[in-house]
Amino acid sequence: MKLAYFNDYHLGVVKGDTIVDVSAAVADVPHVGPGDKISRIIENWATYKGKIEAASGGAGVSLESVRLRAPLPKPGKMLFMVANYLENGALAKANPINAFLKSPSAVIGDYDCVTLTEQPATIFHHEAEVGLVIGKRAKDITEAEAKGIIFGYFNSCDVSARNLGAAPMDSFFPTKSTHTAAPQGPYIVTADEIPNPQNIKMQLWVDGQLRQDYSTSDMGYTIEKTVAWLSTVTTLHPGDVVSLGTNHQGLGALQNGEFVEQEGAGLGRLHFTIYDRLERKWPVGVDQDMADRVAGRKR
Repeated sequence: MKLAYFNDYHLGVVKGDTIVDVSAAVADVPHVGPGDKISRIIENWATYKGKIEAASGGAGVSLESVRLRAPLPKPGKMLFMVANYLENGALAKANPINAFLKSPSAVIGDYDCVTLTEQPATIFHHEAEVGLVIGKRAKDITEAEAKGIIFGYFNSCDVSARNLGAAPMDSFFPTKSTHTAAPQGPYIVTADEIPNPQNIKMQLWVDGQLRQDYSTSDMGYTIEKTVAWLSTVTTLHPGDVVSLGTNHQGLGALQNGEFVEQEGAGLGRLHFTIYDRLERKWPVGVDQDMADRVAGRKR
């Protein structure tokens, strides 16, 4: 099932090029906002799954006629993995497992705009990632248990400001949590529709030019290992987001006026634009220097 928020945060099920409003099926969910509501639906999926499926049999409208919103407008927390790829086999072994917290306030949705912070940065990069949604509370779980707590998957882009102000390269909060730096969507695909999340083809285009093109099979740590490890550090709750990191081969600058598209196989296509009031300029295309440094080919 593909779950999406649209227009004034109506819940819908996406079917092909249409979306069916299923808001009536979840009208009894107690909530204080759309972010809280989707988390409660996820937490009580056994109760609402059948109701939503039944409601999704109704008439739909064209996706082109609605405005899709971020599918998880206000996650409880967002955990982003650090250097979790082998860079197409360039690295002989995985980096030490690590993650950082990204501000939920950075979330935007399909066709929204990333506004680059006016604070000085050496460059802004796109990082196309697979995001997953936690479906059940989890603390100190095993890898074998991890698959059972994943609710679904979606496109996640980790927009990154390098060397922001006085922040060092590895200072993740100021460089990763700027306003609008977390495009997500266009919808959540429930885990049962993704038969092998460890082999999702990820692609990202800027103004129609392909940049990132990799598979999640290149991960240094499996999805199960990642989720299990995170649960030993912090308790995971329904509606929390885990973004699984990126393969840095193909990263490039983001700059004013560009149109970005990101697609994970089976996850739909996420679109967003870039605005920079300062109209800063960087070389267009792949940042090969960054790719070489992450892959260990250059220091």
